[in-house]
Amino acid sequence: MNLLLTADTVGGVWSFALELTDALAERDVRVTIAAIGDPLRADQEDELRRSRAQSAHTQTFALEWTTEPWADLDRAGEWLLELRDETEPDLVHVSSYSHASLPWGVPVVVTAHSCVLSWFETVRGVEAPAEWDGYRRLVADGLAAADVIAAPTHAMLAAVERLYDPPGARLVIPNGRRAPAAPAIAKEPFVLSSGRIWDEAKNVAALARIAPALDWPVVLAGEGSSDAASANATALGRVARAQLDHLLARASIFALPARYEPFGLGPLEAAQAGCALVLGDIESLREVWGDAATFVAPDDDTALAAALQRLIADDALRSELAGRARRRAGAYTPQRMADNYLGAYATAALAARRGVHA
Repeated sequence: MNLLLTADTVGGVWSFALELTDALAERDVRVTIAAIGDPLRADQEDELRRSRAQSAHTQTFALEWTTEPWADLDRAGEWLLELRDETEPDLVHVSSYSHASLPWGVPVVVTAHSCVLSWFETVRGVEAPAEWDGYRRLVADGLAAADVIAAPTHAMLAAVERLYDPPGARLVIPNGRRAPAAPAIAKEPFVLSSGRIWDEAKNVAALARIAPALDWPVVLAGEGSSDAASANATALGRVARAQLDHLLARASIFALPARYEPFGLGPLEAAQAGCALVLGDIESLREVWGDAATFVAPDDDTALAAALQRLIADDALRSELAGRARRRAGAYTPQRMADNYLGAYATAALAARRGVHA
């Protein structure tokens, strides 16, 4: 099978695309990656060189969830259709809603990684304002055009169904990540968090606020975090992939008191590295982690500090939770993700042959 896989260069979608590409390559699927967004950083270029993609192409077009992206979305669509003509895929798998409705001429699968409307509902507690009506229509059109819609959790799929009521077949396919080789590094007494500090959904800023109340220091890694330093909190800013992996290997606790996280690759990476998890008490993260994490209300700084201090003070509990998290993480492999997507591709191909949504 020849597959054209679209992605963006920002956040978890980039990691998702690379993991899926490599796992599909093991199953004789030839993947062309087409990514838009910010220019690739040096570490991303290294990741791309190591990937098993048949070919990879990038362009610096605006993403659909940014302000006034319409002209760039049109140019991106033209570019993607040119790639289709060059690569002649049997199927297209898109990670952006707008591009699902292009005239591909082949079956289309879309992954609903996240959504601005559900972000507003969860993070701000209100419906998205009128300036997002164009985005709303764009997403609805993309979902309506897809032969199969996949989401990484039941929680995310339920939000898509409630907000857009799409007609196609709908599947839950959890994300996966290769567990890195365990380095011979002893765990150290600090709390780590990673994520965009400016993103209210990640709520990383809460850790900077409560850091002075903890017996261990807090380390923040991620875009914008360099402005979030406080007493007992070190902010590193954006770090390369290798540096983040090293931090995860050293950290004893990983905290992400998120308000909105449709799956959460950050906690998965931390669990694979043997960290105990303290996470926002939201439906999607409970679905992914069950009893393998400590959950706290995202807007309760007192509860967050108490949960972290409890793990800091209790070596046995911290070790138990880290072990549970690592075992739970073992279910989220790229191989399982790829097998599930191969099933989705078969369903999409059948729907396309029939000329109707499955």
